[in-house]
Amino acid sequence: MSAEHLYVTEGGEGVPVVLLHGLTATHRYVVMGSRALERAGHRVIAYDARGHGRSAPAPEPGAYGYEDLVADLERVLDERGVRRAVLAGASMGAHTLLRFAIEFPERVAAVVVITPAYDPVTNDDPERLAEWDRLAAGLRSGGVEGFVEAYGEPAVPDPWKATAVKVIRQRLAQHEHPDAVADALSAVPRSRPFADLHALAAIEGPAVVVADRDEADPGHPLSVGEDYARAIPGARLVVEEEGKSPIAWQGGQLSKVIAEAAAEAAW
Repeated sequence: MSAEHLYVTEGGEGVPVVLLHGLTATHRYVVMGSRALERAGHRVIAYDARGHGRSAPAPEPGAYGYEDLVADLERVLDERGVRRAVLAGASMGAHTLLRFAIEFPERVAAVVVITPAYDPVTNDDPERLAEWDRLAAGLRSGGVEGFVEAYGEPAVPDPWKATAVKVIRQRLAQHEHPDAVADALSAVPRSRPFADLHALAAIEGPAVVVADRDEADPGHPLSVGEDYARAIPGARLVVEEEGKSPIAWQGGQLSKVIAEAAAEAAW
C-alpha cells in the first residue's frame, strides 16, 4: 500500500512534526484540530492510517500490523522529502512511532508518546483479544451503533459518560471504510510493535510520554505510561493533575508539549 493511498494533510512551515492517531480515530484526533503547532513555526503532517478516515483499506484484512503501519509512516516521510521529524502519536500511533524510532533512529529527532497501551506481558491474553473481536463484530454488523452497543457503558466517572459515548460516535462516523476499521480492530491488537520494554532503551533524542490517569482513561493505564517513561532513556513523563481533564484531550496543551520536545531536538 503506497502512501498516495493514504489521506495526508500538511500545514505550516519549519521543523517537521508528524502526527499519528490511534485505533478507530483519524488524523484529527491527535491535537484535536489545534493549529498551535503551525503558528509556532512547525510543518505539521498528519494522516489517516490505512483503513481509517479517508485512507484506503489495506490490501488484505490482516495487513494492519505494526510492520505495515511503520512502512506507511516511512513512505509518508519519503514522499514529502522529510529526512528527520518529530513524531507524536497516540496509542496505536505511539506504538507505531516507537517501532519506527527503533528501526530508523536517524530519521527521528524527538518522540512524544501519547497514552501508550501496549503491554508485552498481556498482549496475547485470550480475553483481551476476544474483547477487540467483539468490538470488530459489532462495528461490522451494526455500524457505529453496533460498536457502541458492543462497547457498553464507558468505565469513566458519571459526569464524563455521555461525553465519552458522544466522542466514540463522532470518531467512528469519520470512516469511509468501516469494514476496514473492523479488520484493524482485530489485527492491530494482535500485533507486537516491539518484543518487550527493553527494546525502548534504543530510543534516542528527546522523549516525552503523555499519560492519562486511570479514572479518565482506563483503556490506557497510567502504569503503562510510567513503564514506558522509565524504559525510554531520559524520557519525561507528563500527566494531568488529579481530577483534571487529561492533557491528551486538550489539543492546545498537547501541542505545547510537542513543541517543547521539538525545541530540545538537535537538528
